[in-house]
Amino acid sequence: MDYNKKFMRKAIALSVDNIKNGGGPFGAVIVKDGKIVATGVNRVTANTDPTAHAEVNAIRKASKKLGTFDLAGCEIYTSCEPCPMCLGAVYWAHLDKMYYGNTKTDAKNIGFDDSFIYDEIELKPENRKVKTIQLLSEEAIIAFEAWTKAEDKVEY
Repeated sequence: MDYNKKFMRKAIALSVDNIKNGGGPFGAVIVKDGKIVATGVNRVTANTDPTAHAEVNAIRKASKKLGTFDLAGCEIYTSCEPCPMCLGAVYWAHLDKMYYGNTKTDAKNIGFDDSFIYDEIELKPENRKVKTIQLLSEEAIIAFEAWTKAEDKVEY
């Protein structure tokens, strides 16, 4: 049996079922040592939470279940190539590998177009659509200085 296909089919099934439950067409599965650790679906509108994407929800559940923010040793299967936020979450979670079904172009074709975010990232902050202003940097740096000096910090 091809376990990769099995887990991807689970992510796809979650995405299809989620539509019937008032969510978006996205599902994700996190696997460790050949076993499903957590699943997630898109609940943005159902939960009125713009961060409630399938991958983020699956990462949150897996981290809680495993008791760690570091998901090294795990893989994620997602029904669609992740948006910029979810891709960032995959990297921050230290997942070993990612498999995806639909592409970001497929998502764009049904109204989930994230290309503007990729474009915005490339711009200088002052040129972005969301007005962006640096403020109180001299005061904000105090936290970074304290972090640098902290001996009991947990790096991530």
